[in-house]
Amino acid sequence: MAQSQVRRDPTVNRVVACGAFLAIGWLVSAILGAVVGPVSVPIDQVVAIAWGGPDAAQDPAHGAIVWSLRLPRIAMATLVGASLAAGGAALQGVFRNPLADPYVLGIASGGAFGAALVMVIFTGLGLFGPVFGGFVGAFSAAILVHSLARSAGGLSVNAVLLAGVAVGLSCSAGVSLVLVLAETQATNVLIWLMGSVGGRGWAEVSCVALLTGIGLLPLLSQARALDAFSLGEENASALGVSTERVKLITFAAVALLVAAAVSFCGLIGFVGLIVPHGVRMIVGPGHRKLLFLSAIAGAFVLVSADLCARVLLTDRELPIGVITGCLGGPFFLVLLRRSFLSAGR
Repeated sequence: MAQSQVRRDPTVNRVVACGAFLAIGWLVSAILGAVVGPVSVPIDQVVAIAWGGPDAAQDPAHGAIVWSLRLPRIAMATLVGASLAAGGAALQGVFRNPLADPYVLGIASGGAFGAALVMVIFTGLGLFGPVFGGFVGAFSAAILVHSLARSAGGLSVNAVLLAGVAVGLSCSAGVSLVLVLAETQATNVLIWLMGSVGGRGWAEVSCVALLTGIGLLPLLSQARALDAFSLGEENASALGVSTERVKLITFAAVALLVAAAVSFCGLIGFVGLIVPHGVRMIVGPGHRKLLFLSAIAGAFVLVSADLCARVLLTDRELPIGVITGCLGGPFFLVLLRRSFLSAGR
């Protein structure tokens, strides 16, 4: 009796293997993040506290440290990393540009400007006040970058980068003005801008989790349309894709993700640049798998970067933005050189 054999697509195997590796990596980094610190906590106690709350700890001090400090920090790094990485993957699809990233294109700076403005001038609006300001700033920056680049060079690499630099510098100048107006709050705003996932409680984590879910769902729903964008906007339109609608949804979703990340954790650069490239090299350019795996990889990368920021120096903690900047800066220069060499051929 003949038996039919069903062979799994090698691409599916790569996606499953990549997802499993990233999930395991995130889990290991998260456990280390909960265990390691000025006060070491045994792994069995970390598991008990994560499962049963602070009252499950044998030592009340361990329960307070893990539940109130370390677990919210790990959760925040997970959400922010997923947001920035998925947002970067979506922007690269819309702009058809491998260098697109919320940080590089000035979208994160626009979000920081809007959030800082609300923090300093429109105080008393609660957790969602800076998020609203960040969303308006990030969305406006994304629309402005796209409009400037399209009018200058048809979304070429040079045009997109120049537009991003111009918008980013303008928003940075706005943040500097806010710092001047802040007076007594200037130090707190400056520390916030350097980027950190620490010092946040479960209320902030819940807020970011809600906004991350709201932002990721529209991006995933536009995966097929983003695939069509790789053929160019005209060809995508010929295939029945409403390009303006896709761009509007994508910019709004990315702006919300960036606003949630920036409002609570400051400027954390290059996650949306590095992570999608690494994932794309393994599983290919399809946006359905790219967006999903980029979110997992972004969570893994930022949790690991936060762990490094905590343990590299014994007497102080590095801002997580410094870690991602040190990794992302050289990576960006390599990609920039390759893009210019390709354009010159």
